[in-house]
Amino acid sequence: MAPVDFEAFVDELANVSGTTILPFFRSALAAEDKSGGGNFDPVTEADRGAEAVIRQKIRAMFPSHGVMGEEYGSERLDAEFVWVLDPIDGTKSFISGMVGWGTLIGLLRNGQPCYGMMHQPFTRERFSGDGGSAKYRGPGGERTMRTRSCAGLADAVLYTTSPRLMVEADRALFSAVEEKVKLSRYGGDCYAYAMLAMGLVDLVIEANLQPYDITALIPIVEGAGGVITTWDGGPAQAGGRVVAAGDARVHAAALSLLQAG
Repeated sequence: MAPVDFEAFVDELANVSGTTILPFFRSALAAEDKSGGGNFDPVTEADRGAEAVIRQKIRAMFPSHGVMGEEYGSERLDAEFVWVLDPIDGTKSFISGMVGWGTLIGLLRNGQPCYGMMHQPFTRERFSGDGGSAKYRGPGGERTMRTRSCAGLADAVLYTTSPRLMVEADRALFSAVEEKVKLSRYGGDCYAYAMLAMGLVDLVIEANLQPYDITALIPIVEGAGGVITTWDGGPAQAGGRVVAAGDARVHAAALSLLQAG
């Protein structure tokens, strides 16, 4: 049997999900709050529709594979291959008409991230990686992505979606890193990791992530030459507190401050 071309299949998933999502972008789309009274956590018809069509494609092509998704839960997590889906990562940006969102399609093999794509259908950009390499495809063409060299925090550009998403103790640790960097910016969600892989951002620090927020991004960051772990230096695919860096020196410097608490 010929090996499965997962890259081509993920492109199909990106196509169908993008077609589902785009009619809702910058429209009078209502968002439901699924937080249960906590921090506003929106979900839209676009989120649900996109995940449903991706799951349908996966079931038809790979009925033995598992799936974990933000909107419709998990099935067959003990399978050799498990798809990890976030139909719109950055829903708050999506409902605000901003472009810092994307569809995350990740694949685990025996529990380890082996392929990931971040698709931004509005800008027609795709960022993908398999842990060994990473590439960009968009209106400007196609090219290999590599993170950039950065000697230390004083030279680093740092991104986080928002410090308000962190608990107070984590926010204090993040601030200790933020005080050391050259430039700190907020927003971006999955897009910040893609920019790190492209060599435009040096450091991304987040907390309270779910597996579907980060799994697809790990093979992209690592494939571009970056480092991505939890704040305690462990594997990042379970989510939680995550730090990604384009240069191992910046990663080590950030970890030393994040672990100070």
